[in-house]
Amino acid sequence: MGDSSTLSNPLNAFKGFYSMCLLIFSVVIIMGLIASKQTNLSSEAHPAAAYVLIWVAILWLTMVEGGQASLVGLAPVNKELYRDSHPISYKCTSITNKGDNLDRYLLGRQFMVVIVVFCVNISGGPIGGAELWDFPDWVTTIFLQTGFAMILFTCNVGQLNTQVNASHCMLDYINTYFALFTLWVAMAIEFSGLLHSSYLVQIAVAALAGKTIESNEDPRTPAQSAFFYFRCLYSLAILIGCFAVTLQALFKGKTTMWEGVPAWLATIIFFVLMSVVGMLEGMQIAFFAVSRIQESERGESVWAKKTCNLLFRGEGHNLPGFMIGRQLCVVSCMFFVARVTSVDIADGEDNIFGVGDGLAELFSTGLLGALITTICASISWQLVASAFPIAFLSSPITYILLRLCLLLEATGLCGAAWVIAAIHRKIAGFQRDEVYIGTAEERAKGEMADSSSHVPVGAGHMGKLPAFKENAPSSLQRLMKKDPSIAAYLAGELDLEKQSEPVAESKSAVVEEDDAVIVEAPTEDVQDNNKMCC
Repeated sequence: MGDSSTLSNPLNAFKGFYSMCLLIFSVVIIMGLIASKQTNLSSEAHPAAAYVLIWVAILWLTMVEGGQASLVGLAPVNKELYRDSHPISYKCTSITNKGDNLDRYLLGRQFMVVIVVFCVNISGGPIGGAELWDFPDWVTTIFLQTGFAMILFTCNVGQLNTQVNASHCMLDYINTYFALFTLWVAMAIEFSGLLHSSYLVQIAVAALAGKTIESNEDPRTPAQSAFFYFRCLYSLAILIGCFAVTLQALFKGKTTMWEGVPAWLATIIFFVLMSVVGMLEGMQIAFFAVSRIQESERGESVWAKKTCNLLFRGEGHNLPGFMIGRQLCVVSCMFFVARVTSVDIADGEDNIFGVGDGLAELFSTGLLGALITTICASISWQLVASAFPIAFLSSPITYILLRLCLLLEATGLCGAAWVIAAIHRKIAGFQRDEVYIGTAEERAKGEMADSSSHVPVGAGHMGKLPAFKENAPSSLQRLMKKDPSIAAYLAGELDLEKQSEPVAESKSAVVEEDDAVIVEAPTEDVQDNNKMCC
């Protein structure tokens, strides 16, 4: 496994050790804050409720992240190969591999990620002025007020470690009813229509790009079309209502934003953070899109050239490095957005827009902010970047954020993820998928070759893996030699592209936030082994 190779390198072993020390310290602090009723939830309810919510949320996040990696990675594999050995995994892929269900699942899980992170913030996020155990002011400021402890906890425990194991042990990881239940929840969220305004963005972006949205399903009947657009309109109405309530709360200073921050500044921070999350979501799409086109086709913008030169410098190590640093940035921004958008009505004050107490309680859960973040700061930016990757790169902000993400990755703050992954794999008894179904080459020889024909691709679809091969960084090319299933999958994606587009055209590959991208450890020994979905 890649994580064991990571820890065998002295520098990475040191990073894993100090990252693990920071993580343990952070978890102790968070648990102490809850016990002393100094978090958002424990200050208003019994600490037991906060303990239950934070651990249920973080454990569910592990399945949301790991399940996504597994379902996307298994999409091209013939599911009959593991029908008997992994019956629940078979049930899961039977759902996602049908029609456009994989797209629907990715859309629903995007909201699940955001809402779970918001729940972690509500239960463990410190209230303003929180202090613990007479820690020095600098410790309180770094770990509590900035949310650093929460960021380390969420990234290492809830996200990255599960992606390490799920990228190699996909079959074992989702062979549980917990995975099946999580899948059904994601599908139910999409069916509910809460996120259907994203489809309006999808349609608009595809039209601007001059492409049609391809589907693996028959055209909608009039009744199905009416139901679809009804959900799009009511989703749009809900989104507008969320913005109205959030902005009203910001203007009146009725959010969990730190005391002393004026309303106008809180509003600016809200939109800046949303834009930063959007940029980070779109950057991964644009980066993987330009990875598969020739250097001469990457535009004439000075900033686009500077960004690409930095990203693909040398062996191409900065691309996976960006993905790790990006995870830290996104989670950090989400915690701040949760604080800025969560409504907080003091006793004796009027509710927002004079609504009843029941609805006011709903506003205070952070659900409104989660919905805004999912649609406006995540999905929409990904779709835009997928259609216009070169234009997206032609911004100095992209270059600055890339530098920031690379700096964060270099610190080794996520080193604990590999330690936890190794422990989790040992306890769960996970084995590599090749043990059960062989390599892609072995499957092909046995007349059970992988096929991507059922995987939705093209304009308006969430990308499943970066659709590039010949122009990939050398580190990824070496990884494809190490793991033939990756090369086979990418080849299938490219074959589908050639069937649907002229050779001269370059289709963008959309990579969902945390969707099946290659993330390797920072050193060369590890780069041939590590594959993570971020």
